[in-house]
This record gives sequence, C-alpha cells and structure tokens, in this order.
Amino acid sequence: MPLKDTNCRNAKPQDKPYRLYDEQGLYLEVQPNGGRYWRLKYRFLGKEKRLALGVYPEVGLQDARRKRDDARVQLAGGQDPSLQRRMAKVVSQLDHQHTFESVAKQWLTVRESSWDPEYTRTVRQRLELNA
Repeated sequence: MPLKDTNCRNAKPQDKPYRLYDEQGLYLEVQPNGGRYWRLKYRFLGKEKRLALGVYPEVGLQDARRKRDDARVQLAGGQDPSLQRRMAKVVSQLDHQHTFESVAKQWLTVRESSWDPEYTRTVRQRLELNA
C-alpha cells in the first residue's frame, strides 16, 4: 500500500532505524535521532543498491516519487543512477576548479613577487580586458 504524507509526518523515532515502504523500491528511513531520509532500493547488474533521494520534510512525498521515477528512467536506459550522480558531481567540481580565470589568477600570484608592481598591474589589466 502506498505511503501517505500523514504517515511520513507522524513517523516517530524508535530505538532502531526502521523503514516505511512506498512503491517501486522507494522508502522513508526513520533514524533513532529523528532524521527521516528518502531512499530508493534498486538492482543494477545483479547487485542491490540504494540511492539517497533527500531528507524529509525538505523533500516531500511527491518530490521523492518524481526522483524515483527519474532514477527508474535511467535504469531503463541501462545507466546506474548513483554512478551518474557521482560523475556529475566530479564534472561540476572540475569545471569550477580549472577555469581560465582561476588558473590565470594562480599564475599571476606566483609571478607577481618577481615582477615590478607596475608590470603586474599591466598584466592583470590585460588579462581582465582581453581574456
């Protein structure tokens, strides 16, 4: 039987973690400290895996179901949702670390100690205007 929002709201912590199951692998995990976490249990290449979908109440029941459906679409396409999430995170970090601006600022910081202050200002200005 599918979960209702009132079930999620009224879930009280117990001595041990427990789960309130929805449909198609989605469940709400209730921790002894009172935390409530959405999880998706699925199988990929014969292995059982779990995917974190968010924290209740920031992620409501409808949002969790939407995220579950998105993950199931990825699974149907032959992709592991947890691997896709990790790859997207790594790509995002790399994109922000190695921009031309950040590399140029690092280069300028290293070089400015050996340059004349006027020359440093000129190079910085040229980089900002032209690059």
